[in-house]
Amino acid sequence: MSAIVLFMVGVAVIAGWWLSQQRLTAKPWLEEGVIGEMPSERSSLLRAKLGLGVFLAVIGSLFALLISAYLMRMDQTDWRTVPMPTLLWFNTGVLILSSGALHLAQVAARDDDRERVVIGLLAGGVAAIVFLIGQLLAWVQLRNSGYFLAGNPANSFFYLVTALHGVHLLGGLVALARTCAKAVGEVAMPRLRLSVELCAVYWHFLLFVWLILLGLLTGSANDLIRICRQVLS
Repeated sequence: MSAIVLFMVGVAVIAGWWLSQQRLTAKPWLEEGVIGEMPSERSSLLRAKLGLGVFLAVIGSLFALLISAYLMRMDQTDWRTVPMPTLLWFNTGVLILSSGALHLAQVAARDDDRERVVIGLLAGGVAAIVFLIGQLLAWVQLRNSGYFLAGNPANSFFYLVTALHGVHLLGGLVALARTCAKAVGEVAMPRLRLSVELCAVYWHFLLFVWLILLGLLTGSANDLIRICRQVLS
C-alpha cells in the first residue's frame, strides 16, 4: 500500500499543478479573449486538457498497482533479481532527450514558429523510437543470458512493466505523428499549440513513470522505499 500512496501522491501533485495552470474555473463566455477566438473553442481546449489529466490519473493508478505488486512479490523466497542491462541507462538518456525535444517544440508553438515545432516533434519522435528499439535490445540481451519470461517472477515483472510502458509510448507516437501532420499543414496555431502541449505533458509523464520504474528495477530506490515504508507504517 505504501507504494500506491507514494506514487499516487506524486501523480496527484504533478496533475494538480498542471491543471491549476489551465484556468479550469474560468468562465470563457464572460471573457473578451482574442478577436476571432470563440468562447466555445476556449472551452473545448480546457476540456481536452482536463481529459488528458484524467487519462494520466488512470495510467498512474495502473502503474501504482503494478509497483505495489512488484514490491510485495519481491519479498517471496522464489524471487531472483534480474541483472539490469547497462543499455537501460542509455535508453533513459534517450528518453530524457525525447522529453526535452517535446518541451522545445512546446516553446516554439508558443512563439508561433512552425518550423521549430516540426523540428522538435520529429526529434522527440525519433528519440522515442530509439528508446523503444533500445528496450527491445535489452530484452534480447536478457534472453540470450537465459532470463526468460516464465523463468522467474522477477523476469516476468521486468518484461511486463517495460512492455506496458512501451505500449503507452507507442500510443503517444501515434498522437505525435498526428500533431506533426498538423504542424506542416494549415491548422490554426491555437489548436496546434494545444496538440503540442498535450503531447509534451504526456511525454513528461511517461519519463516520470520510467524513472520510477528504473529505480525499482535496478534497486537504486530500495533505500527510499524502505524509509517511506517506515514513515507510512
